[in-house]
Amino acid sequence: MFDKLKSFEERYQDISNQLMDPNVVSDQELYRKLMKEHKQLTPIVEKYQEYTKAKDAETEALKLLEEGGLDRDFKALVEEELKESKQKIEKLTEELKILMLPKDPNDERNVIVEIRAGAGGEEAALFASDLLRMYTMYAESKRWHMQMININETEIGGIKEVVFMIEGEGAYSRLKFESGVHRVQRVPETEASGRIHTSTVTVAVLPEAEDVEVEINPADLQIDTFRSGGAGGQHVNKTESAIRITHLPTGLVVECQDERSQHKNREKAMKVLRSRLYEMMMQAQQEEIASSRRAQVGTGDRSERIRTYNFPQGRVTDHRIGLTLYKLEQILNGDIDEIIDALIAHNQAEMLKESEK
Repeated sequence: MFDKLKSFEERYQDISNQLMDPNVVSDQELYRKLMKEHKQLTPIVEKYQEYTKAKDAETEALKLLEEGGLDRDFKALVEEELKESKQKIEKLTEELKILMLPKDPNDERNVIVEIRAGAGGEEAALFASDLLRMYTMYAESKRWHMQMININETEIGGIKEVVFMIEGEGAYSRLKFESGVHRVQRVPETEASGRIHTSTVTVAVLPEAEDVEVEINPADLQIDTFRSGGAGGQHVNKTESAIRITHLPTGLVVECQDERSQHKNREKAMKVLRSRLYEMMMQAQQEEIASSRRAQVGTGDRSERIRTYNFPQGRVTDHRIGLTLYKLEQILNGDIDEIIDALIAHNQAEMLKESEK
């Protein structure tokens, strides 16, 4: 590992020097590529430099103690420094192991999030609306940009289905563990007897695919236009600006009616289609590799119940890691970092176990 870290440090220095070269600065494509690599190497190199300083301090302390001749107070000081250096080295070694774990190639991508009401009828649709609000508030807290693609609302404010994009640094790395079945337990406002109902909502988080990664043959697409429905004022049903794209080989269907422009709706729908095809492609590749799911929390199966939101007890439980928090209101207001951080830490611990086998 340390030979690799040394080579990373040398590469980091080489890139730093190149970035000061006017010829490189003027080549925008090369400059962007080097800046991206520099950014990826920075946390690893900085942590490695901390490690080497701690190692130097340990070596110096050991040398002083071996030479002897120290007075009692100074010897105690050196022994304390040696102890601190050893603890620091141990901690930094673990942190470096985590930084050296294979990166998910999708982590820095934007995401397309799909929320669908499941079992529970109108109550499920109302909870789908709650989850949309939760992710909207979380995106705002991260200063990410959110863009609506398609929404199918119910008459009393619920959501049957919603698709939206979140653009921002590290969006996929933070949100990818949200994929799965979210279960809600609460007393619906329409329930006269006060009986608790259980409903489910499915969340899918897809990494945005680049055009070059997924080739789509125009001949494989059936594109239909229709008049948008739902809230929208005078524009509704006046023009056929809504778009439905069917990918004939897979049967995937994507709709977009958020924009008034047919062109913009088509552009957004193609982004969703491309991302869904990319995910299918990635899953097919992963299924060929027995260890493909080792880096995932749980099985990654969308049919798996991942989290329960219990309103009477004010608690949220993530079943994959056994985490229970009694802060339901804050979580539904977008305060989900504690859950996400715990999922990431668990994922890293599992990957470390695998790497050490």
